[in-house]
Amino acid sequence: MSKKDKLFYCTECGARYPKWVGKCEDCNQWNTVVEDICISRGSTFKNNAIEFQGLSSANKEVERRRSKLAEFDRVLGGGAVPGSVILIGGEPGIGKSTILLQILSSLSEKYKCVYISGEESAEQICLRAERLGLSKSNVRLACETDVDVIINSIENDVDFLVIDSIQTLSSHNIDSIPGTLNQVRTCAFALINFAKTTNTTIFLVGHVTKDGVIAGPKILEHMVDTVLYFEGERGNSCRMLRTVKNRYGSCDELGLFEMSQSGLINIANPSVLFLTQRTENVPGTITFSGIEGTRPILVEVQSLVAKSYFNVPRRTVVGWDINRLFMLLAVLESKLKVSFSDRDVYLSIVGGLKISEPACDLAVVLSLLSARKNIAVNNTVCAIGEIGLTGEVRSVPKCKERIKEAVKLGFKDIIIPRSCCLDEKEFQNISLTKADVLADIVAFLGEVT
Repeated sequence: MSKKDKLFYCTECGARYPKWVGKCEDCNQWNTVVEDICISRGSTFKNNAIEFQGLSSANKEVERRRSKLAEFDRVLGGGAVPGSVILIGGEPGIGKSTILLQILSSLSEKYKCVYISGEESAEQICLRAERLGLSKSNVRLACETDVDVIINSIENDVDFLVIDSIQTLSSHNIDSIPGTLNQVRTCAFALINFAKTTNTTIFLVGHVTKDGVIAGPKILEHMVDTVLYFEGERGNSCRMLRTVKNRYGSCDELGLFEMSQSGLINIANPSVLFLTQRTENVPGTITFSGIEGTRPILVEVQSLVAKSYFNVPRRTVVGWDINRLFMLLAVLESKLKVSFSDRDVYLSIVGGLKISEPACDLAVVLSLLSARKNIAVNNTVCAIGEIGLTGEVRSVPKCKERIKEAVKLGFKDIIIPRSCCLDEKEFQNISLTKADVLADIVAFLGEVT
């Protein structure tokens, strides 16, 4: 006989309380404590013992199921793994439902695929499929929000299942509305258990908050096997699918797509995309060779330094860490005596890509100095390197791969840290400038003038 006890928990930090309180004592948030129902069962002991096994089974090759979108397969580590649960989050209207409908349609040629929607009607999804030219695919479609009905209906007769979205599902065992922490946690656990027992690959669409993170309990991201974020700007046709967590592959992979009227299209060479509209010999413009996941990508770094008419000069950054910019400006003023205290500084990573690796420091510094001194740098220059607080140029990983990508796209002047270990015989047709400190960068600009 089960006994129900009332408990209360905080939706922000998960702290539990025996009674309702207005303010959570752990995270100091108001009106975040809600009721939870804990079902306590009497302890039972079974005669069945746990069956242990060795680690030799881990050597078995994992089967990968590939779709026609190569960039999507790249993000997953080479394709979807049977029995895995994949969570996809992104801004409203960014294209989550579109890409999943394309994936299911391509996989339905070999596998049994089901699309369950709790947000749209069947007519709306059919209209999208017709627009994308997927209306003749073998995908089975249904609109349902009860997780128990969904599991009982499909049973073992499915290879791929899409749930759009997890926040719309509910279980009749939980007395709360869909989207609450308890409902999301219960429905996710039921679907994950179903995926592991039936070897079904499940795609879960997750809403995001105003801060850009997936809504609901953080435990949802811990429970699933893979977490993907779908990113992009509304005015830009480029869409990026970024891996945050992946138990079957790399955790920092990036897939690039172009949004068109016929759906999402693979971008085979992203470096060409981000460098299509480069202008020749403009002050403040430098190319950087970065690493996104397992491949190098070339992007353009642009800076604008203008006289400030404010008491506190403005610092505006797009696609980079603004705190990193503050640090580099302080290093430039301290080590090179180049003042930006009376100047507004604007920095942008062209193309909508967000760069987080420190290897972009050297390109940013070169861009800032070029804009500040109004010195135009040749558009065949590519800079790679990290800047330390003492002004030294530090080595970066995968330097050889970065240089090869730049050379392939026609860059002839590469600035790298002196500590990078390279076989210079491989790069005889280009000019390699090795820098130890920031003074070497100033010397390079002097040679340009």
